[in-house]
Amino acid sequence: MEIKVAKSAGFCFGVKKAVECVYEQIDENEKSGEKKQIYTYGPIIHNENVVNDLAGKGVKVINSEEELKEIISGIVIIRSHGVSKHIYDIIESNKLKLVDATCPFVKKIHKIVYEKSQEGMQIVIIGNDKHPEVEGIKGWSVTAPVVIEDEQEAEMFCTEKSKEICIVSQTTFNYNKFNKLVEIISKKGYNSSIVNTICNATSVRQVEAKEIAKEADAMIVVGGSNSSNTQKLFEICKKECNNTYYIQNAEDLHDVEFDDDWYVGITAGASTPNNIIEEVRTNVRIKHGKL
Repeated sequence: MEIKVAKSAGFCFGVKKAVECVYEQIDENEKSGEKKQIYTYGPIIHNENVVNDLAGKGVKVINSEEELKEIISGIVIIRSHGVSKHIYDIIESNKLKLVDATCPFVKKIHKIVYEKSQEGMQIVIIGNDKHPEVEGIKGWSVTAPVVIEDEQEAEMFCTEKSKEICIVSQTTFNYNKFNKLVEIISKKGYNSSIVNTICNATSVRQVEAKEIAKEADAMIVVGGSNSSNTQKLFEICKKECNNTYYIQNAEDLHDVEFDDDWYVGITAGASTPNNIIEEVRTNVRIKHGKL
């Protein structure tokens, strides 16, 4: 059996920075002796293993704006997905210590949306309306933004012909799908400013996964169950390789069988730690006597 792990698999820059930020805060808190409660606004990343490890170290997750308003002391870490502008205002109003671990590429989108909406432009966000990153981006537009996820929504999009629109994207959106939706909107004749804000790491990860899946007899995609970018990787790989499996860790491979002469590809979402990827590869090797 030949096993190939995608070079781009695992933590991206933004996620790595955010996770390291939380562990640094834990260490600093211990050394200071103040023992302030550490919170993350939402799970720091979409990976249950990491979130559970942090919970074991005393880090609590704030799941809503209402919960945040009730907190009057402690450290609040903004996760890599970013948040709406008014969340910063609540943290400041409650005099909480703010640690901003928002991915720099997401922060760039916030700046674009804020500035362009102040100029009166209609903001169009290509992405999943319910994803926390998109929810955060919407919160930086001073005018009502529009979120478009599929071709039907793109076809239905309509605004004043005299109004200039600014199109941005969720950083983890499928690159080809983004281009298709932009094409549909552009045909409507609006004066459009298009900013491709898909993270380069996302594009590289998707292209590499597709190339491996084309050649593979089986493809393993590793990532958290709520990870948007991992779900997109799975969809891309599934189109190229019918034997594609979406797992969270090595334990999920328990009932999966591969032929000994298969070429098995492995990729992973941006929120998947390297140790989990290595455990998956080792598990496949052990099952087939290749270790």
